[in-house]
Amino acid sequence: MAEKQRSLRQKIGQTMMFGFHGTEPTPEITTLIRDHHVGGVILFARNIAEPKDVLRLTVALQKIAYEAGHEHPLLISIDQENGIVRRLGAGTTLLPGNMALGATGDTRLVQATAKATGRELKALGINFNLAPVLDVNNNPHNPVIGVRSYGEDPQFVAECGTAAIHGFQEAGVATCGKHFPGHGDTSKDSHLTLPMIPHRRERLEQVELVPFVKAIAEGVDSMMIAHVCFPEIEPDPALPATLSRRVVTDLLRGELGFDGVITTDCMEMKAIADSPGTVEGTYRAFQAGIDLSFISHTYEWQLGAIERMAAGIEAGDTPLQRLHDAVRRILKLKEKYLSWEQITPWFEQQDPEPDTLVGGPEHERLAREAMEAAVTLTKNEAGLLPLTVGAEETIAVVCLKNTLTSLVEDERYLINPLQRAVEASHGNTRCLEVNNPPTAADIVQVLESLDGCAAVIVGTMNAQLAPGQAELVSRLNRAGIPLVVISMRTPYDLAVFPEVATHIAAYEFTPAALEIAVEAILGKRELRGRLPVTIPDIAPRGHQAQNRGEGR
Repeated sequence: MAEKQRSLRQKIGQTMMFGFHGTEPTPEITTLIRDHHVGGVILFARNIAEPKDVLRLTVALQKIAYEAGHEHPLLISIDQENGIVRRLGAGTTLLPGNMALGATGDTRLVQATAKATGRELKALGINFNLAPVLDVNNNPHNPVIGVRSYGEDPQFVAECGTAAIHGFQEAGVATCGKHFPGHGDTSKDSHLTLPMIPHRRERLEQVELVPFVKAIAEGVDSMMIAHVCFPEIEPDPALPATLSRRVVTDLLRGELGFDGVITTDCMEMKAIADSPGTVEGTYRAFQAGIDLSFISHTYEWQLGAIERMAAGIEAGDTPLQRLHDAVRRILKLKEKYLSWEQITPWFEQQDPEPDTLVGGPEHERLAREAMEAAVTLTKNEAGLLPLTVGAEETIAVVCLKNTLTSLVEDERYLINPLQRAVEASHGNTRCLEVNNPPTAADIVQVLESLDGCAAVIVGTMNAQLAPGQAELVSRLNRAGIPLVVISMRTPYDLAVFPEVATHIAAYEFTPAALEIAVEAILGKRELRGRLPVTIPDIAPRGHQAQNRGEGR
């Protein structure tokens, strides 16, 4: 379709990526695709059922676009980072997340994992993965990045990030580096508020920007901008990077020379929604140089963003060329990865079936290989491991009820498979489940239930941000029973209970990670992972979440 044949509304629609609720196309998303020519859809866990249902959904969405006369297929995106941020459900492969992969020290495994992820996404009709995370996590108190990062070394994060980019692209899936210019040194969650990174430009160039510069050189397809303030680049303290022309156009587009698609993070996150608001914020992001905006939930705001964009352009507030440039980049991305010739054959199948590689043995073997190289023995000072426990002796397993640490995680994965992992290796097990955070009464009850136990295994989840967890571990350590602590999210937990002599970093609470950790505890394997972050000196108890990254 020639440039002059596209209407203003058709062009605006291509710059939008919208979400919806349910596992079938809703009337709202149908209207947006058909009548407003919206060119992209983002899927979340709420849209995901069995693999065949996901494929049926993506085919149905593409068919709506095809019948509405879309020149190119829809971009269908998802946050499949693996680890603690994954959207695909049962029937797909649980592949390790970034910090676990960083602990392997093996970029070959990073690339292979990304390629496997991409192959499964492509088999389900998903063509745009909002990954990899390129943030350098050098703040132990970061509540939103943490194990989503490959580690704290900028060059190593850059190597892992580009390996992942190549892996996704080999599978035929578009990539998105995030969260530019860097979200790793914040102690606030942009889903909930507006964080700030105050570092000087020299420091940003030495740390935060390194992986993004490398990704640009290696051909990343798109970049997602962080809802974070960078006063060294943008002096307005109320202006997040997403709305800053200095960040988006002058730095990323101009100085760094990136000509791919620039996207927002979700514009309903509170860092934007609370001020200036999702609708107005989407327009201001477009003015700053954003090509593709994400509005993940609210139909009224989705319609409002389209209308605000049209009104601003029609009034001459924003040059029409700005829209032409955004559409050019988006269509170039679509032409690289999508064609109706690939998709329309699915329309002829009454009940299309995904490729058998999805959740298949090849990818399961890869996931296991990577986790075996990732899980890390961080401390064995007393030589407790391997644990010597007779078959008739009881191992106590202290299980915290899993809770969300960030809105980016999915509730349906809030499981704690630690008990099952211990039972698989040692039949005589006593599980003690406690609240998270544990109360004083919970801790007393656990201690009273240890009578007759030969050892205790406890799994922690971001204990450096939860004084109650640190107190539980400290009290268990003083109970006089051999204790092993497994960090099931960030390894920084070890900083708040340095007195513990035996510690393992599993990086995530996936079944394979915990099975491998428990097998090592009981002497059935050795652990080969290496910490990709530095464990800091202990912070004062009760002050673990102090504002390290802001105002320094």
